[in-house]
Amino acid sequence: MIHKGKMQIAINEALKAYAEGEVPVGAAIFQGETLISTAHNCKESLKQATAHAEITAINLACKMAGDWRLNGMTMYVTAEPCFMCAGAILQARIEKVVFGVCEPKFGGVVTHASLFDIPGLNSRVEYMGGVEEETIGNIMRRFFSELRKNKTD
Repeated sequence: MIHKGKMQIAINEALKAYAEGEVPVGAAIFQGETLISTAHNCKESLKQATAHAEITAINLACKMAGDWRLNGMTMYVTAEPCFMCAGAILQARIEKVVFGVCEPKFGGVVTHASLFDIPGLNSRVEYMGGVEEETIGNIMRRFFSELRKNKTD
């Protein structure tokens, strides 16, 4: 599957977040086959609520593109974007989002809201989930299991 290789780049970013004690979410933005930017969660290390993988990847892609419009680009992200990130994706005009696992607490694409499906918006985002879902789910479960264990130790 064409998406597996690109999602692996996002998974590698998620593993960096994991190693830093961050929730293991990673993102990668592509223009066709060209990798434009990668990022991972940095909320804890930066002490910033907006330091999500998607937001950082968008900011880096805008810098690389020299524009805030990321028309024709695709974001691969290990977890369903939250409300904030889905809004930023819409604002950046990203064409497609491919994600791994649904986000049970804050999912803004399919779980708790369908922000990409709101009628009347001036941009549309295609999306699909479930890519490398088992691998990503295992990483997430391991991270949160370790986090809970460390809180009880």
